[in-house]
Amino acid sequence: MAHPPIDRDSLRVAQRLAEQFASTAVERDRQGGTPKHERDLIRKSGLLALSIPTELGGWGAPWSEVMAVVRTFARADGSLAHVFGFQHLMLATARLFGQREQWQPLFESTAEKAWFWGNALNPLDTRTTLRRDGGGSSGGVMSISGQKSFCSGSPDSDMLIVSALRPPETRLAIAAIPTSREGITVHGDWDNMGQRQTDSGSVTFEDVRIHAHELLDQPGPLGSTFASLRPCIAQLILANVYLGLAEGALEHARSYTQSSRRPWLNSGVASASEDPYVLHRYGDMWLGLESARVLTDRAGQALSAAWARGDELTSEERGQTAIAIAAAKAHTTRVGLDVSSQVFDVMGARSTTFGAGLDRFWRNLRTHTLHDPVDYKLRELGRYALVGELPTPSFYS
Repeated sequence: MAHPPIDRDSLRVAQRLAEQFASTAVERDRQGGTPKHERDLIRKSGLLALSIPTELGGWGAPWSEVMAVVRTFARADGSLAHVFGFQHLMLATARLFGQREQWQPLFESTAEKAWFWGNALNPLDTRTTLRRDGGGSSGGVMSISGQKSFCSGSPDSDMLIVSALRPPETRLAIAAIPTSREGITVHGDWDNMGQRQTDSGSVTFEDVRIHAHELLDQPGPLGSTFASLRPCIAQLILANVYLGLAEGALEHARSYTQSSRRPWLNSGVASASEDPYVLHRYGDMWLGLESARVLTDRAGQALSAAWARGDELTSEERGQTAIAIAAAKAHTTRVGLDVSSQVFDVMGARSTTFGAGLDRFWRNLRTHTLHDPVDYKLRELGRYALVGELPTPSFYS
């Protein structure tokens, strides 16, 4: 049984963890695979229950606070920030798509047992199918077969959120099931250039039993205005991962410039910290990050307010929240990629050594920012700016 720490200051707890993550981040990035030790530290911290209401054993934090923890982790380790953020996205999925009698015991068990949740929902991968056993049209037992890709955090997880087609219905079937259930095989086949410890590989399902009470279909995906907040949460988690990674890159650059960068021979100054071009670069990067922080924090406040509305949330309120998050997502993408590349201009050639591992920030951002095309976020923002049209709810908006 997990016992949350006496210290319920989530940012202080997160910062202590982030310092530990940072000390091994370079080596773990090279290794890839599952960061089991670090995931267990998160388990022991109690932060897996951060978004769960206090009356159900959690910390009762608003989304703005959850996102701040995601960002704190990302400054040290983008992979752990990702799986931690998706932990709370999976809990939100159960809350938004299911009934109270379904999600309440899941929340209570997560808080009590420190369950880590993995993601096997990926709506673009349609290779899994849900069918009723025996082929009948009624009954309480079903099964899922097929394969899912980009299943972040699935290794070392206790629970999975999984999606499947359910012909002839067009809406995806979503279920919350134990990762250890017979017929589930989690593959350690994630080998991308960035986010190397997100364990975002594939999962195979072979006649995996699904019980009726595990199916989250009332209201189900996008089944109500409130339920349609799920993609907003996902997009804001990504924005905070991007921002945290960029902040981490700049912090490393600042330390490196002050301690190791030599002044350029024609600069006429005694240290790199006095070089006007270096100062210009830092000013430009800081300005980009500061504007990204403002947009991202505003989006976090908007999401917290929308979540608090519950089933009273209106389409207009949901749409305005989506616009705030789309702005944060688009801007953190641009700024993150710019800063994680531009930092090498203020650190110099020696900062590119393999041992320094400072390329990981750019690799993580370049990998993660391809999650869904930012051009489509800009199209949504353009429609809103030009004709006042709010985004249509989808799994990515």
